[in-house]
Amino acid sequence: MVHEIMRDEAFLSPKTAMDFDACIARLTEKDAKAAYAFAQRITEESRACDVWYPYFDRFAALLRHKNSLVRNRAISILAANARWDREGKLDALLDEFLSHITDVKPITARQCASALPEIADAKPALIPRIRAALERVDLSGYPDSMQPLILKDILTALQKIDRLL
Repeated sequence: MVHEIMRDEAFLSPKTAMDFDACIARLTEKDAKAAYAFAQRITEESRACDVWYPYFDRFAALLRHKNSLVRNRAISILAANARWDREGKLDALLDEFLSHITDVKPITARQCASALPEIADAKPALIPRIRAALERVDLSGYPDSMQPLILKDILTALQKIDRLL
């Protein structure tokens, strides 16, 4: 039987690997509103402490999920965990992470661009790679109505990153 995820504790961190499977199920469930709320809670907790960092690789796997909303959740959670990454996991994952700047879904591209300043703040050594990726984005594959929105997110991300230098 799957153990309950700690709900009475300050953090939702799973107690066992089986509990983490339940977390993944909650992040990928069809109820998008509930899954989003759960991801937001994990993201907030990840900004406060490293309780979720041990599951970094499992969250990283969600970047390849077929559902763009799940990819969005993974992007937020991974960016929030960048501050705890002393093992260089995000450094190794960065190319895959950055590929979502041109995700097939415009909302995921926007989510990725918006998450990059948080990563840059936590891992300044990655700023040149992040800037280069943002500066070479080709928006021509997106509908005309989405291009200005994505461009605005990219420019905002670059401005935030510039303030870190």
